[in-house]
Amino acid sequence: MQWFSRLVSTQGPLRLLHSVAGFKMALPNVVFVLGGPGAGKGTQCQNIVQQFGYVHLSAGDLLREERRKEGSEVGALIESHIKAGSIVPVEITCGLLENAMKENMKSDRYDFLIDGFPRNKDNLDGWNRQMGGKANLQFVLFFDCSEEVCVERCLHRGAAGSGRSDDNPDSLKRRIVTYNESTRPIIEHYDASSMVKKIDASGSPDQVFAEVKKLFTKS
Repeated sequence: MQWFSRLVSTQGPLRLLHSVAGFKMALPNVVFVLGGPGAGKGTQCQNIVQQFGYVHLSAGDLLREERRKEGSEVGALIESHIKAGSIVPVEITCGLLENAMKENMKSDRYDFLIDGFPRNKDNLDGWNRQMGGKANLQFVLFFDCSEEVCVERCLHRGAAGSGRSDDNPDSLKRRIVTYNESTRPIIEHYDASSMVKKIDASGSPDQVFAEVKKLFTKS
């Protein structure tokens, strides 16, 4: 243990603690990914994962996975909210996101794309309460796309067998209203702090990713 005594004498106990255990205390780096339904968030997140090594966490996918778990106490509640196009309680969503990040951090994966969150002020407040000080928010990646293009993409996705119960005209109408009334103000909130990086998402996936790459290369 002589090596340990020498480190204590040269660095001091507090600095030694951070030197030895600092990797365990590292915070996850987070990019929020926002945009309307069908704006291409999932597709571009997968491109970012492949080229830049981020972990993609879709709030929607985590919720859908949880509602399919046998015996889940919140599965039925999640299902009812998704079918109605409304927002799932923030405590559930934050808990799923935090657990997913912790699991990945066990494998030294600390860079995360959080797709489709926060969607409203309640989400934002819940994130700040539960994750404030626990994550480094790098920026908000906003995929901007017209409603017409978003609806067309979602309907095509549903017709192709996406398996999503909300890829239908009635659910899409509700989701777009929810997005305009609840999520747009969150984007504006972050934009006021110069934290939003806006991408025109109306082009092809390759065209959109060409612009995305510029942002991540600079960041």
